Amino acid sequence: MTETAPLGPRAAVRIDAWLWSVRLFKTRSAATAACRAGHITVDGDPVKASMRVEPGARIHLRRPGHELILEIIHTHSKRVGAPVAQKAYRDHSPERIRPRDIGLPVRERGSGRPTKRERRQLEQLRGH
Repeated sequence: MTETAPLGPRAAVRIDAWLWSVRLFKTRSAATAACRAGHITVDGDPVKASMRVEPGARIHLRRPGHELILEIIHTHSKRVGAPVAQKAYRDHSPERIRPRDIGLPVRERGSGRPTKRERRQLEQLRGH
């Protein structure tokens, strides 16, 4: 299986195709929908899915709970494997803040439904 080589040094590709090719979205249509919804900006400007991007562009991608800030290093027109995709951009994102880091109560995964006592404590915390 051969890996897709990056395009030329200044080759421009569509933003939705690039986001899909470096595995930031599962489908190209999901990347297009994120562009339409205004979740993606390039160099501070909102973009359409058809906008062409080149190496050096800075992308801000909003996701629930955090924001990704990426700088394009290589452009790919086809979907590439994860190791190649990680080399296609430089991540400048701030570190994610997790609820447990700021003192909010967090239930452990797989612990099942909250008990009646835990529900009352949650309601009291929320002020109900």
